Amino acid sequence: MGAATITKPHVLVVPFPAQGHINPVLAFAKRLASEGINVTFIITTKLSKFAKISDCSSITIDYISDGSEEEVKEPETIEAYRNRIKAVFSANLAEFIQRSPAKLVIYDSTMSWVLDLAHDRGLLGAPFFIMSSAVVSIFYHLKQGSLKFPYEDSPVSLPALPTLQINDLPSLSHPFMRSSQTAFKMLVAQFLNLERADWIFINTFDMLEKEVVEWMASRWPIKTVGPTFLLQQKHDKFSNHTINLFEAKHDSYKEWLDSREIGSVVYVSFGSIASLDKEQMEELALGLIKSNCYFLWVVRSSEMDKLPENFNSEKGLIVEWCNQPEVLAHPALACFLTHCGWNSILEALSYGVPLIAMQQWVDQNTNAKFIQDVWSVGVGTGVGENGIIGREEIAMCIEQVVGGERSIELKRNACKFKKLANEAVEYGGTSANNIQDFVSKLMS
Repeated sequence: MGAATITKPHVLVVPFPAQGHINPVLAFAKRLASEGINVTFIITTKLSKFAKISDCSSITIDYISDGSEEEVKEPETIEAYRNRIKAVFSANLAEFIQRSPAKLVIYDSTMSWVLDLAHDRGLLGAPFFIMSSAVVSIFYHLKQGSLKFPYEDSPVSLPALPTLQINDLPSLSHPFMRSSQTAFKMLVAQFLNLERADWIFINTFDMLEKEVVEWMASRWPIKTVGPTFLLQQKHDKFSNHTINLFEAKHDSYKEWLDSREIGSVVYVSFGSIASLDKEQMEELALGLIKSNCYFLWVVRSSEMDKLPENFNSEKGLIVEWCNQPEVLAHPALACFLTHCGWNSILEALSYGVPLIAMQQWVDQNTNAKFIQDVWSVGVGTGVGENGIIGREEIAMCIEQVVGGERSIELKRNACKFKKLANEAVEYGGTSANNIQDFVSKLMS
């Protein structure tokens, strides 16, 4: 059979409609397209009205309603939104699949019902996990009952993981949830039908989580494919190949960073969802000033009113948005003070940037444990008295990472993972090989 007669397989990619979920799998989808796969990337109709879509010409983007076009009068919990997605979006997705020539659906792991939808219509199905392998394995143990929730006495010993204290386990309490039991049920639901998945993709790389990846691979058909944001960057460095739900106001930070000395700037960002209360914002602001370091702080417009009154610092720049990989790659960066979201950690390590862990909820407690005690690429602020991290603690952590005795070791370890992350996605690397193996099987 001639090569010209081969039909490219068609894949549907269905992310959960939130900023931190969309772009990791979008980068993966674009890599699949570059390998000869026809890809349709599906987002909700409501997001299409305000999302900024940058350079997605290699794939097809389509829209399906989740029923949220009508204005919701009362604030909606994550539980209520997920229930509506499952009811409305699933029906519309089923209809879309019926009209599609697709062979496979890749879906966000939190939407496990998509696998049943795909299999019932003769398609293959593969979840995409946006959290670390370590955290995924913890949720599996919660589902199996080998780890009890609410958590009991620590320390906790689980296969292929370091010894964990209760404060190192995922935190399931948050204002978005009606109760921690709600979060627990939603997160363990990822494993309801996992044994029937045709592939399982995880946004990590083998050498970052070697032991737990091997443990998981002995049980499921997992493929590590990360860091996915690096998959395209070797072709178009820093191009904004994203779907951005937040408006890029300006890029004044670029000139500001260019004017700073090498290794002199603390970058501060808490991602697209984490929200600090007013007291914590004030302590963070004053801690940054007390550190006497230059700082670039991303504060969403909805959080600006939490800053101290008349807050101003000659050494700081506050912006509402930035191209985070571009900032992390800048030579002026000394460290990254982060909420420990998995995307942020992968990006920081991919550029060899040490971290200050100021975790907020869900997987971030466990990520902070690995940052400090497993990878030794940063320090942690702890949980603080009454849950508030004081300015002295924040300033002390910055001092340790920027110029303290440990700073050289932390930077060296971060640079080691930078090398390993880039090797994973390059030709012959573990993530690149996993993608090639998947593509060849899908095409056969």
